[in-house]
This record gives sequence, C-alpha cells and structure tokens, in this order.
Amino acid sequence: MRGLLASSVGVTCAAALALPLTSPAVAARPVSPAAVRPASGAEALGSTQSLPLAPLASRDFTLAPADEQGLPRRDVRHFSLAGVIWDDPDIELHGRVQIRTRAVGTDTWSGWQDLETHNDDTADPDTAERTSGRVHGATAPLWVGDSDGVEVRVRAEADHRTEDMARGSRTATTTAPLPAGLRLELVDPGDSAPESARQEAAAAGASHRAVALRSTPTPEPAEDPAATDASDPTAEPAEDPAAMDASAANAGLAAPGAIEIPALNRRQTEQELFALRAGELTERQRTKPYIGPRPRIITRRGWGADERLRERKFVYTKKSKAAFVHHTASGNGYRCTQAPSLIRGIYRYHVKSRGWRDIGYNFLVDKCGNIYEGRAGGVAKPVLGAHTLGFNTNSVGIAVLGSYGSKKPPAAVTRAIARLTAWKLGLYGANPKGKTYLKSGGGNRYPKGRKVRLNVISGHRDGFVTECPGRQLYRKLGSTRTTAARLQGR
Repeated sequence: MRGLLASSVGVTCAAALALPLTSPAVAARPVSPAAVRPASGAEALGSTQSLPLAPLASRDFTLAPADEQGLPRRDVRHFSLAGVIWDDPDIELHGRVQIRTRAVGTDTWSGWQDLETHNDDTADPDTAERTSGRVHGATAPLWVGDSDGVEVRVRAEADHRTEDMARGSRTATTTAPLPAGLRLELVDPGDSAPESARQEAAAAGASHRAVALRSTPTPEPAEDPAATDASDPTAEPAEDPAAMDASAANAGLAAPGAIEIPALNRRQTEQELFALRAGELTERQRTKPYIGPRPRIITRRGWGADERLRERKFVYTKKSKAAFVHHTASGNGYRCTQAPSLIRGIYRYHVKSRGWRDIGYNFLVDKCGNIYEGRAGGVAKPVLGAHTLGFNTNSVGIAVLGSYGSKKPPAAVTRAIARLTAWKLGLYGANPKGKTYLKSGGGNRYPKGRKVRLNVISGHRDGFVTECPGRQLYRKLGSTRTTAARLQGR
C-alpha cells in the first residue's frame, strides 16, 4: 500500500536514543520503515476528492427518490480512505451508507462495505471549533486501500410501525429524510512525509540501519525535486513554522524535530513529572507520585502530519481528569506499516472534510500497540480535543485504529492503552480505577450543565449514545483500568 513514511519509528535521533526503552515484554512492536515510491510534492502531501451524491433509482417503491442517493460506479483518482459528509453537523443520518471500491491496477471490485453513521466524535457545542461555520456532519471514514474506482449508495432507514385501528391493524412505513448536501469524500493520505522529515529520517537511519533492517531490507527514500529550490538542488527546504511549533510543544520530552518520544523507566518518569509540574503537585504527589512509566510515542512528524492543514494555534483545557477510549471504525484491513498513512488520511478527513481545526483525537493506537501523537499541542499537556461530544473539557481522547464491534482487540492494543493512560492520567494525579466528575457541554446522553460521574477510563459510549468503541473493545476496559493502576504503583 502507498504511503508508509520513511521516517517511521524503526529509527530515532541520537538524543532520543540516550534514554532507555521499556522492556521487550511490554514494548509495542515497532512500525518498520518501508519503501516509498518517488512522488511529486503535491502527491506527497495528499489530496481530497469531494463528489456530490444524487438520487438513485430505487427498487423499493416505499422510498421517495430523495431517500436513496449515491454515486454510480466510476473511475476516480487514487484514494485510500473514504467517508460521506453532509451540511448540518447537528443532523443525524438515519440510514445505511455503503461503498465498494476497485483496487488500483486490477478489475477487481470489493463487496459492499458499511460506513459507521453514528460515531459522533466532535467538538463541544458553543466552542469556537464547533461554531466556525466549517463543520459538517459525517460518517466515520473507512480505510479501503489503494483504489481508483468507487460506487456508493446511501439509503434512508424505513421505520415500519403497526398501528391498532378500530377495524383491525395496519402497518405504516415512515422514512426520515436524508440530510442535505451529501458528498462522498475520497482521501489520498499522500505517499510520504514532507521532504525535511524524510531527509532527517534518512540521516538518522544511516547510523542505525542494522536495527531498522532486521525485519525488512529497505531502500532509501527518493528525493523529491519539487520540494527543493530549483536554483540549488542541494539546498534543504525551509522548516515550516507550524511544524516547528508542533515539535516545540514537546520540548523537554524529545529533541526538536524528533520522530518519536522514547519510553522512560519509572525513575526517569517521576523526575520528568517533578520537572513538568513542580509547582502544581500536591504534597502527596511529591511524596508518592502515582504515575506509570512514559511509553514510546510516535510524534506528528513521525507519522507525517502536514502541519499546514490545521489551525496554527493550540487550545488547552485545565487538566486531564479522564480518558475516553474510541475506535476509529475505519476497518481492520490495514497493516501496521500502513498506520501512518491511515492516520494522515483521518487527519485530512477531520480537517478538510469535517471542518475541524486539527485531528480530533489526542492519541491514536494501532493494532500492533504503537502509540501516536494526535492533536497538536504537546503530549504531556491538556490539549482540548474533539473526540467526545459534550466531554472534551478536562479529558483526553484515545482512538484505536480499527473496528472492534465483533472483533476482539489484540492484547497489544489493551496494553498500549493501559501504558498510555497510566502515564498521561498520572501527570494529573488521576487513578485509572477511580471515578471522576465531568460537566457536560451538551450531547445526546446528558444535557448541558449536568455534572456526570464517570469512570476515569471510560468508553465513548459512556458520554454519548453510540456503539463506539465497539462492544469487544469496551469489554476490555475493566482489565485495562486494573493494569493501568498497577503500572502507576497503586
């Protein structure tokens, strides 16, 4: 599949290597570098095709033409991730959205695949992000792999009700109208990181190639002539200010421009806690800091975020009192080496298609247990996300890449969530096995202003009426809380 970063996580900067990693027993399986084909500068940064849907001829005569919309089978430019959006973010789509795609270089079409329609990860009402006028309603995105053909259909949900009448009974069929402005969004996440990140990764990889090549021989990434000054082919491109800001937000955790934040042991993590929050810690926290060892985290540079897509500024809340666990509902058909591409696709979908200021989640976890920095602003800081409608304030959103309604999450996933929450919540003194109160900003489960008692580690469905994070992943949260508390020393 297109698009693994040459910078991905088999390598790191020399400064980062000076810090010890977690033991092999608990460390995530690292994403290995993979070859990238030469690409133009525009291709490397990705693109989005936005195609309007139109009424389809329906065989169900109980449906009006406007109640079944879609896009007939057609050729399109390359894409790997797809979703459907509509105009009003406050309108729910009551119906079924299905897509089938054609793999690049073949005549083979997939079967019909469903897109999750009730997976409302979004900014809270009345926030600047939600009221920007750019936000759309949307399905969850689906990872389909490298494709160049598509067909989609959206069908309103028919509600069959039996009414008792004086002379018998009858069945009435009603259908909620489909939202206005339905569009199919086809996302190409791009082939690689921006050129500066690829050059840095190549330089770092040269000194650590033996480690990176243990699993798969990897050719060097090709130079991208479109990203350099034509008058001086050897000149390095100027650093993007937004990329510098995103990197600087993790100052003290990793060297500038690092592609990963390395793991720390418990002693180092406690020292870091005292340095980061010295004036805010209680006496108990200074005497007995309950915090898990910091896990290895792949930075935004590491997964190839184009920082020019997002809004420049960072927005913070006061603290991280709770963590909401999600799944992206994007399917499980990706390889872990493709996770950076998948995250770039979700990032572009959240910003360009849904209209958010940045990717919605604070962290993402792939099925091999690799942890990725999400929304920019610093992994140790309380960055305000757009992940759990009504409860983004004072919380952190962690999304597992995949769909876990019927499929059980790998053990690596639950271990990664436990390690991440033990550290992140420990920065703010939160007990993973405990309860906390959050004030609802408004949603479909709790009205605005209500103080809600929640598990410190909750599922998305605990704050919003949704199937997320999937039945199988949700069932694992109890043992995840126990493991996270143990890692904190409780």
